[in-house]
Amino acid sequence: MPDAGRFGAEVRSSFDRVGSSLPAIVQLVVAATVAYSVAHFVLGHQYPIAAVMVTLSSLGLVLDARPRRVLELALAVTVGIAVSEVILLATGQGLWQFALTILAALVVTRLLSPVPGLPILAAVQGSLVALMPLPEGGPFTRTVDALVGGAVAIACTALLPRDPRRAARREALKFFSAFNAIAASLVTVVRIGDRATAEMVLGRARDTQGLIEQWRASLDSAAAVARISPFLRRHRAELAALQVMQLHMDHATRNLRVVTRRLSVLPGDRARPELAEVLAGIQSATSMLAQSIDRPELRPVVRQSLVLIAITLDPRSLIPGQPYSEASIVVSLRPLVLDLLAASGMPIDDARRTLPDITT
Repeated sequence: MPDAGRFGAEVRSSFDRVGSSLPAIVQLVVAATVAYSVAHFVLGHQYPIAAVMVTLSSLGLVLDARPRRVLELALAVTVGIAVSEVILLATGQGLWQFALTILAALVVTRLLSPVPGLPILAAVQGSLVALMPLPEGGPFTRTVDALVGGAVAIACTALLPRDPRRAARREALKFFSAFNAIAASLVTVVRIGDRATAEMVLGRARDTQGLIEQWRASLDSAAAVARISPFLRRHRAELAALQVMQLHMDHATRNLRVVTRRLSVLPGDRARPELAEVLAGIQSATSMLAQSIDRPELRPVVRQSLVLIAITLDPRSLIPGQPYSEASIVVSLRPLVLDLLAASGMPIDDARRTLPDITT
């Protein structure tokens, strides 16, 4: 039965993967067809393989569909093809010419770009050109096809976007799911006084950095596409707000790790109900903040909830008479709540003013 359950999960994951890639697949099919049609029917090239190769290689199935990335890939492939055609024109075809083509494509592309994958891509395309018969259209026919493919790839990024907002939303919800699970675990830790569990939660908290980076990358991609796509331009303000949220949630995640680390070294396994109540409020507000990605009207409610938590974060009044080790937990909760307020849209200076003065 466990094997059957695992198999079912893998099948569902496979179909989910295909479903999430469908917009990219449609874009690739349309772009490759357009590139072929332009090179074949408009320019009269009989076998415009380079146009199709450049289009498919530039767009790809990856989540990062930023125009700059598409342009870099298109240029890398075009450089590989152009270098190969120059060598073939000057020296003809042969074994040593083939080796020289690969060498030149690798060196030239490496000089032009620090991205390690681009020289390999250029060398692959250049080697294909070196191995194929010369086209009927004469020198640099395939280079022209490559330029057509690159232009079509850029045009499709703007005119037939994959709606990268969906990918950004998916990555955001993954991150918030992990963040809220950690916050909920910390509530249990301080409610029952389980220090051993806090050490386990600390390991999970460290693993969230990859999720926050994936969210950032997907948002950067969405914002870059929205800048050039007439169909996504109206979403630029929304994406900018989500980028601000992501930045402050990155800071909040780092502060959550600090809180978790301090809880893991608290002396004594005893319940701390005051801290549990604060952490439960933070977890509830963060859960609502995740919902606000689809429902921005919830953000004022999130801010109100966090302000009510922020005004209590004075260790002298929240946990009077407790040792420094516990007071330090309250102090470390202050920047966490500050970052959450900023993530919900409150200006950082206004957020600071919600915290009680603990310097006097």
